[in-house]
Amino acid sequence: MSTQALHDHLKTGQTHVCQCWAITRKDGMTYGFTDHDNALTFEGITFQADSGMSAKALAASTGLSVNNTEALGLLQSNALDEADIVAGRFDNAQVTTWLVQWDEVANRQVRFKGTIGEITRRAGQFEAELRGQTDALNQPQGRSYLRSCSAVLGDDRCAVNLASATFRHSTSIISVTDSRTFVVSAGSYDDKWFEQGKLTVNSGSASGLTGAVKHDVRTGSHRRVTLWHPIRAEIISGDAVQLDAGCDKRAATCRVKFGNLVNFQGFPDMPGEDWMVSVPRSFDDSDGGSLVR
Repeated sequence: MSTQALHDHLKTGQTHVCQCWAITRKDGMTYGFTDHDNALTFEGITFQADSGMSAKALAASTGLSVNNTEALGLLQSNALDEADIVAGRFDNAQVTTWLVQWDEVANRQVRFKGTIGEITRRAGQFEAELRGQTDALNQPQGRSYLRSCSAVLGDDRCAVNLASATFRHSTSIISVTDSRTFVVSAGSYDDKWFEQGKLTVNSGSASGLTGAVKHDVRTGSHRRVTLWHPIRAEIISGDAVQLDAGCDKRAATCRVKFGNLVNFQGFPDMPGEDWMVSVPRSFDDSDGGSLVR
């Protein structure tokens, strides 16, 4: 890739340039588009022409404010599938845009890198907000002084191995009540074992989609799992799913359910608000101990 050659070409005043952009979903699927009238290929990606895609001008900024732009397009079967957009497969997908000399694609420059934010649809078209890389910096940093754990179950700070059969149940859908409620085999897990955990679909139309578990009720050899939000693709009986155990962030749960109190990332013994208003009392022993009884 030669940025300098592209700059030299632009200085001539008679330019042969176009925009190309690639979208890479979390499942690894990559789509390429260009506003040139012929398809272009580089970096192992074929950028489709006449795809109905277009992009607005980039709005670059300094500091930590978000660089942003928009991508517009038609919901064409040969470009982006409306069902995939509805299902959320393009949520937080990686986006890269280039300025390219179309008769010498080696002469190009990256103009934008970021992720897809909010997607809106209307009248057979979609509009996607693109968020720049500085968007990730607009997040809270550091730890909070709380009784509950601040780690995410299974991350480096937590260190629980969610791949263990103790905390992961691989099964299939027995019946579907609606897009939020499913019946699966109970396995050897206790009632509510997967509450506040995660369901992942591993086959069928919804393969790769996930949902957070709200309720997990065991009844005999079955368990009824209800999600906080519906899976936005069709799920049918027989589809393979995976359930990961849930954690309510309490120290007692970390100790009893996961045997992981040594890695607990909260402060369970911090004094409460009652300690702030406690005062010595004449009828109590003044032994220098805690005022909270």
